[in-house]
Amino acid sequence: MGGHQTAFTLKFSAGSGLAAKDHNLTKVRYMDTRDVDVVRRFSRLVTQRVGALDERYLRRDRPLGQARVLWEIGLGGCEVGVLRARLGIDSAQLSRTLRALERDGLAGVTASGRDSRVRIASLTASGVGEWHEIEAASQASARSILEPLGPSQQARLVGAMAEVERLLTASMVEVVERAPSDPPARICLRAYEAEIEQRFGGHFDPGDGDERMVPPDGWFLVATLQGEPVGCGGLKIHRCGPPEIKRLWTSPTLRGVGLGRRILGMLEQRAADVGANTVRLDTNRSLSEAVALYRSAGYREIPAYNDNPYAHHWFEKDLCAQR
Repeated sequence: MGGHQTAFTLKFSAGSGLAAKDHNLTKVRYMDTRDVDVVRRFSRLVTQRVGALDERYLRRDRPLGQARVLWEIGLGGCEVGVLRARLGIDSAQLSRTLRALERDGLAGVTASGRDSRVRIASLTASGVGEWHEIEAASQASARSILEPLGPSQQARLVGAMAEVERLLTASMVEVVERAPSDPPARICLRAYEAEIEQRFGGHFDPGDGDERMVPPDGWFLVATLQGEPVGCGGLKIHRCGPPEIKRLWTSPTLRGVGLGRRILGMLEQRAADVGANTVRLDTNRSLSEAVALYRSAGYREIPAYNDNPYAHHWFEKDLCAQR
């Protein structure tokens, strides 16, 4: 890639009591500054075209932030914590927005009947009417973007928007180190085991080795999107033999955007950082997507190195380049 380049250092800090100093995963990527300029120009165009700069968003009596929070509360209400994670805003900003909606008589916040520590935001009768007004205005705004275009242009724009949505969603995923016993990690592991059982068509026994994937005997990564666990992967360090990648899983809703490859690469880098020359993994033949991923990521098939009853393929990758 030609042109000027900018270095970005991405650090994935440790969680759940793991020492960040020792276990940060750092990756340096070089991006062409012209690519960055395209992203910035696109962002400016979108904010202008959708009216995000207007004080009266969609010609209503409130700015975009308030309208978005009101719409996300929805007709059935929403936990404040879920709102905060879904919108990616801090507590102070959300509190100010909710207070503004309360002053306008559009929303209220009460304690949950199940747990007084959980707060629920809900719309008043006026808020429900405003929600429907925003919904109708938003539909009209979307139509106004498509209407000036011909049928083929509309199809191209809609397809491009769908792709941008998927890629932007992928860029919002955070990957951090967690202990396998942490709740987000357990959610991923349970989802992994449930899918494996469904794919295998029978009972799956994961064994009892997951707890070993903590420093210095291993690492476990958890990917989250808007606070929800959406992927995981672990690395086991063996005293006699190369490190082994285990429990690589991504949510079906995020497959095809490179999250599995991202987690795999981070685990490989962690293995290289501790001095490993190679890394291994095994997989089942029914997991065709995983087999394709490993092969495209530079893994070569090797003879069986363990007696895993669920494995049909054993792979190894040279890490010298990453070191």
